Amino acid sequence: MTTTTPFSTPRDLLRYAVTRFNSAKLFFGHGSAEALDEAAYLILHTLKLPLDKLEPFLDAKLLNDEVLQVLSVIERRVNERVPAAYITREAWLGSYNFYVDERVLVPRSFIAELIPQLFSPWIADAEGVENVLELCTGSGCLAIMMADAFPNAVVDAVDISKDALAVAEHNIREYKLEGRVNPIESDLYENVPFKKYDLIITNPPYVNAESMRKLPPEYLREPQIALAGGDDGMDLVRKIISGAAQRLTPEGVLVVEIGNEREYAEAAFGALGLTWLTTSIGDDAVFLLTAEQLQAA
Repeated sequence: MTTTTPFSTPRDLLRYAVTRFNSAKLFFGHGSAEALDEAAYLILHTLKLPLDKLEPFLDAKLLNDEVLQVLSVIERRVNERVPAAYITREAWLGSYNFYVDERVLVPRSFIAELIPQLFSPWIADAEGVENVLELCTGSGCLAIMMADAFPNAVVDAVDISKDALAVAEHNIREYKLEGRVNPIESDLYENVPFKKYDLIITNPPYVNAESMRKLPPEYLREPQIALAGGDDGMDLVRKIISGAAQRLTPEGVLVVEIGNEREYAEAAFGALGLTWLTTSIGDDAVFLLTAEQLQAA
């Protein structure tokens, strides 16, 4: 027996989805700012329509099977509190589209906003950048963006998780960057080739223990190893900083993302003279240290 619904157009489904999402008090921290944005994205993706063209299709008559497909996605998002990216198996970071699944964090990084600027003025010669290291690469998104931004560079993309690296390898193949982005299974520097890097970037686990206890259900769907940073969130950041000096060229720089944890970062590393870089949320999410500063420490 065929199931029928009271919905016939994307407009009907959009209204219903927004109501369901808001009533369920879903958390939107994986690419969408609000219920309307996420509902539109999930509807357009499910119907295989252009993601930037909702208006022309709002009143299109849908097949019953199409309506049921969209309703199934809406119910999964509400009932299972699964991030939308895990449902669609894709995530956008800037203009880049990456494959993602439950083996990796949904890509979101303020470092991505800084890459088009080529970390100027701290990197004086972008074409002269030959070796880049990304620690805690996850899906490989930042490593891929770095390879595009620095065309003469080889990027070593490190993660402790074999599962995460499988996702990274998929994305590296999709962007045809084999040989320029090298996935490495390693606990930070442990298995990294000993060479000097012009640039080290990292978006490591940095959520402090108290914040971990308050995470919304959507974040609990992600690999917790990629979020938890210890009591003050700085456990891995300490290891990264302590090993960076011997891995950087004399003019090299280390760029570290710590999200909302500036207070803890300043308490742990403020004496080093952190330079805070401006992103869309202000000057609190990403800091930079030069090789000179790290050597002095």
